[in-house]
Amino acid sequence: MSMILHIHTGLEKAYVAVSKDLECLSYRANEFQKDHGSFLQPAIQDIILEAKSTLHDLDAISVMNGPGSYTGLRVGLSAAKGLCYALKKPLICLSTLEWLAWPFKNKEADLICSLIDARRMEVFTAMYQKDMSVYIPEHPEIIDENSFSEIKDNRILFTGNGRNKLPKQITLHKNVLLPDHISDIQEQIEMTLKRFTEGKFNELAYTEPNYGKAFYTTAKV
Repeated sequence: MSMILHIHTGLEKAYVAVSKDLECLSYRANEFQKDHGSFLQPAIQDIILEAKSTLHDLDAISVMNGPGSYTGLRVGLSAAKGLCYALKKPLICLSTLEWLAWPFKNKEADLICSLIDARRMEVFTAMYQKDMSVYIPEHPEIIDENSFSEIKDNRILFTGNGRNKLPKQITLHKNVLLPDHISDIQEQIEMTLKRFTEGKFNELAYTEPNYGKAFYTTAKV
């Protein structure tokens, strides 16, 4: 039996949850992206109480570690690392792009393409095969009508909030699938349990947010 705390603050919707194996015991969500920082700690306290547990009962802590919002990723990973350090629990970091693709593994599509809005016409994207092996690694990309030429020979399922940037030449193509389902806590639970069972943990001292690209600032140093 594994009890795990899950944290996700990297996109528009944030949530925290406690699971035991594949069962979600308690869950809280926040739809207001600017409030993710103030939402996180009280929500963790609430779900631990609701699960009739304590933080010391946890076996691990998982966090969605990007790509995504710079601020959201920092908030989530900082909380996860702080708890792991204080409680001496393992840390499990997950890819947001893999999480978006997870519910569509072994479905009718030949390839699964995850897209996260990165402002203007840019997205963070990755492409996976049915077995969730990486077909095209995570990278930022500027979308235009010539993007994703793989649709000529493959049925591609597109998922994530970056889909809104796909031009009609792509969305109307006969080989394109655009399902309504959006990943949530159950996908994170499944991904985390797989890594927990395999003993695939992240190094606490050196793990940083996966911003998807270099962070630039105009502030003078």
